[in-house]
Amino acid sequence: MQDQEPVEILYLQVAESLATPIRAGTLIRGERIPSVRELARSRDVSIGTVLQAYRILEDAHLIEARPRSGYFVAARPPSLPEPETSNPPADSMAVDVSSLAVRVMHLAHDPGYASFGAACPGADLFAEERVRRAVSRAVQRHRATLCRYTTGYGDESLRRAIARHALRMGCQIDPRDVVATNSCLESITLCLRAVTRPGDIVALESPTLFAFLEILENLHLRALEIPTHPRTGFSLDALQLAFDTQPIKAVLAVPTLSNPIGSSIPLADRRRLAQMVAERGIPLIEDVLYNDLAEHEEQRQAVRSFDTSGHVMICGSFSKTVAPGLRLGWVDAGRWGAKLVRMKESTSGSQTAIIERALADLLAQPGIEAGYRQLRATIATRVDEARGLIAQHFPDGTRVTDPQGGFILWVELPQGIDTLELFQTCLAESIVIAPGKMFSATDHFRHCIRLGLGGRWDDVHRHALRRVGELAKAMVPSSPA
Repeated sequence: MQDQEPVEILYLQVAESLATPIRAGTLIRGERIPSVRELARSRDVSIGTVLQAYRILEDAHLIEARPRSGYFVAARPPSLPEPETSNPPADSMAVDVSSLAVRVMHLAHDPGYASFGAACPGADLFAEERVRRAVSRAVQRHRATLCRYTTGYGDESLRRAIARHALRMGCQIDPRDVVATNSCLESITLCLRAVTRPGDIVALESPTLFAFLEILENLHLRALEIPTHPRTGFSLDALQLAFDTQPIKAVLAVPTLSNPIGSSIPLADRRRLAQMVAERGIPLIEDVLYNDLAEHEEQRQAVRSFDTSGHVMICGSFSKTVAPGLRLGWVDAGRWGAKLVRMKESTSGSQTAIIERALADLLAQPGIEAGYRQLRATIATRVDEARGLIAQHFPDGTRVTDPQGGFILWVELPQGIDTLELFQTCLAESIVIAPGKMFSATDHFRHCIRLGLGGRWDDVHRHALRRVGELAKAMVPSSPA
């Protein structure tokens, strides 16, 4: 029997093996799935394991039980079309998004608002007690470090744990090359400082994370936005043309579940991207923050896994998947590693050793994979429900992404709706959204919003999402008589 594996891992594996083909449409609405006994026998697991898996699938509204008939694929939420590939200008742009982003993020963390403004997971998604125990153990075992000034690349146990974690993404990383940082954003900032100078051009997705634009603004760099498809990521043909026509000094990309549109670059294109930057000698700064949230294993494989020349600088964190409050990041900067270390030492120095030891403990625990599976299942249920509410309550002509993982939706409203105005209208009703203007140096996404679904999700937030749709409907321009 396979039940010699931890039961929590087994039932999540069984659930995911059915959830994936249901979401992909391979198993269609109304189709009968195996009975509990049939599946237990075919998978060589216990009936209890299958029952737990089916409970998860029922909670996710993916299957339904019919009395005296068995289990069937449930009706899916009504669907909406996805946004089309973005069409940013061909020239690089100076960046100025900070003031709006600061306001949105401040309000998004105000408990007085129903917030969809931040892409931050809530505490209820994580095993808080497990994190507390890891921190307590670190304090008990290494309390002397609380009164000792630390230096160096980071605690050795954490760097080894990160190198082991990178194997999940297909990457062979030497722990000695790993540098612990204060966050994934600090890792990215250090990478950009190591390979660019003020005025240089950086290519990135369009739309892109507003924090990336803030970093470019602070470093006086120019953004060249590359056309990006909401499912398959930025166009490598367009990137190649940009390489041929513009003096690009770096590429900044989130190949897996990019923020804000949730795209994931196909595996073959990841290999091609690694080859492209190597041929040109251009550094690629790869953000792997969301890789563990991807539904499909191949989407978790990093571009760095195809790098043979040291041109891919890989940056990550566990703030979205293990423990948001620990706020630690990491980076392996490839051929620019030594330069990055000097910059790190001259700015923020090292982190708190106790927190590094606690994170290393968490990453080494046998339940880590089960935690990822549970997190993916929970947020997939939430995203499905939100997409259903959008289909029912938002204006005709609305488009919404259908990401293969993660907790972010990109919503494209009908042309003529100004989401800055919608943002202000929502604030009057204590609702926070993120206007599309935050995610580009251009004005191309003024009719779009990003919805972060990682925080609280309850009846208050369901009502708030319906209300956003109603307010958007009221803003649809009237047809001329």
